[in-house]
Amino acid sequence: MTALYIAGIGLCALLAQWLAWVARIPAILFLLVTGLLLGPVFSVVDPDAIFGDLLFPIISLSVAVILFEGSLTLHFKELKGIGNVVRNLCSIGMIATAIIIGYSCYWLLGVDWRIAAVVGAVLVVTGPTVTAPLLNAMRPTEEIDRILRWEGIVIDPIGALFAVLVFEAVMLSGTSGVFSHTLIALVTTVGLGLSIGIVAGYITNLVIQKEWLPYNLQKFGVLSFVLISFTISNAISHESGLLAVTVFGIYLANQDDLELDSILEFKEDLSQILISVLFILLAARLEISELLLLGPNVIFFMLIVLFVARPICIALSTYKSNLNWRAKTILSWIAPRGIVAAAVGSVFALSMSQAGIQGADKIVPIIFLVIIVTVVLQSLTAIPLAKLLKIRQKRPSTVIIIGANHVARAIAKVLQEQEVDVYLSDPAWENCRLARMVGLKSYFGNPQAAQAERFLPMSNLKTLIGLSPNRHNNALGVQYFSHILGEKNVYSLKSSSAHSRANNDSLTFLSRQNLFGANVSFSVLSNLIAKGGKVSATKLAEAFTWDNYLEVNKEAIPLFVLQHLEDEDYVRVIPFTVNGEYVPDVGDMIIAMQPPKVTILK
Repeated sequence: MTALYIAGIGLCALLAQWLAWVARIPAILFLLVTGLLLGPVFSVVDPDAIFGDLLFPIISLSVAVILFEGSLTLHFKELKGIGNVVRNLCSIGMIATAIIIGYSCYWLLGVDWRIAAVVGAVLVVTGPTVTAPLLNAMRPTEEIDRILRWEGIVIDPIGALFAVLVFEAVMLSGTSGVFSHTLIALVTTVGLGLSIGIVAGYITNLVIQKEWLPYNLQKFGVLSFVLISFTISNAISHESGLLAVTVFGIYLANQDDLELDSILEFKEDLSQILISVLFILLAARLEISELLLLGPNVIFFMLIVLFVARPICIALSTYKSNLNWRAKTILSWIAPRGIVAAAVGSVFALSMSQAGIQGADKIVPIIFLVIIVTVVLQSLTAIPLAKLLKIRQKRPSTVIIIGANHVARAIAKVLQEQEVDVYLSDPAWENCRLARMVGLKSYFGNPQAAQAERFLPMSNLKTLIGLSPNRHNNALGVQYFSHILGEKNVYSLKSSSAHSRANNDSLTFLSRQNLFGANVSFSVLSNLIAKGGKVSATKLAEAFTWDNYLEVNKEAIPLFVLQHLEDEDYVRVIPFTVNGEYVPDVGDMIIAMQPPKVTILK
């Protein structure tokens, strides 16, 4: 039966993630509802009975992997470019939030001061898994979008590290009545976690750089190093393991000559699985009676979390900034808590219960209540509030092009000259470098990767154009963004006629949006450019209609129609496709590939 329960939980986690993908809202909502239905509502799943003594180790190891994955994204160089507001949010704002929430928990809910301190520290973490879907739906101005996305990304590992340090401090304070002994114990524990994390990072970096592990074993090797570092650190000094794996990840992330893309992608996939299953298990362990035992004062506690702690955090973090009151208002409202808070808080609760600290069983209900209220309330009100404050972007307009090769650069340059916001994306650094040299914005990597959200304007994307010679890159991009942007806003160019015939593209999703005509492929455009062909822009007028254009430019390959909507200050990009029905009109701009001029020798 245990195997059936585990398989069933995995299937339920997949269903919850799929529903979140369809509804375009944070997956944590569906995971939470699934866990509550399976656990306290229908009593189908009892994690303690299923896993027994293995439950705590499973949760602890899962949290270790999640924190390691989050810390792999914390690059010190990037901290210099995220602005004073984000730095303040992840420093003085984070500390102020922890103090206010911790003191409110102690004063209103009557818990032990150690419990209150841990709750305050854990609830500073927001996280990109809950913030990003909210921003994609809300579409705030670029400045607000950037601040909230970077806050979620940076505060994930920093906030978790802060929570670990606070937890270790309060746990050690209970083992001795003398302050100096407690301080020495804390320094010893922190020193051990830092040392093991740095040593593990150094060894892992050495193993990868020296190629002592084959490429196909590197992901498995890093995972093994994470788990063994965590367990060794915990065995020597209780609860120092979370600090060790966080430092481990930060160390690897800041090695300039270390290629981590494949490892990070693997850890992201693994973390998504662990987060999904873990959140269902944690929610299933909740008891409705535990929430009721918090008492009526929990309402006032939630009001302080929503309307006191976050606004004060924003006020301190945006002091002397150029943000107006509208921006500060929306920043003061958007702070949903996510899986890291739930997972880390659950580990702390189990440890404190085992240490005999009275009231430790209240940690999980308090954290889950904050998660439920912030995610539900802010998901429902974010869009109306953004509209009310007039900080929502009018409509998405950015075109993202898969590929930064010579064909993509030539097309993107002309689109940019016509006031179209264009981003190029390419896993080849040389292509990105050449794009940036001519003033084009480019992202080094694949746009469907999770880390791309840190750099691409996801809430302002309108159209995806696949112009890579690698048809697999185009296919992955089209498949990923067809749900985000809509089927009618993703397009792909055939790599070549031979590939199209060999793979029978007419039977695939690519045929629905084949770019630039049935006989046009990447190789065709590439050959034209190599022979001197140019991408041009021509505006239609009453004296020069679409029919006139076709008559004059018989050998040209029309690529796009641009409609300049003056009243909305917006440029609509309409690609020419095999089944395209739009007929260009007066005032439209035609972007086309012009064949090379033929020089006649006399």
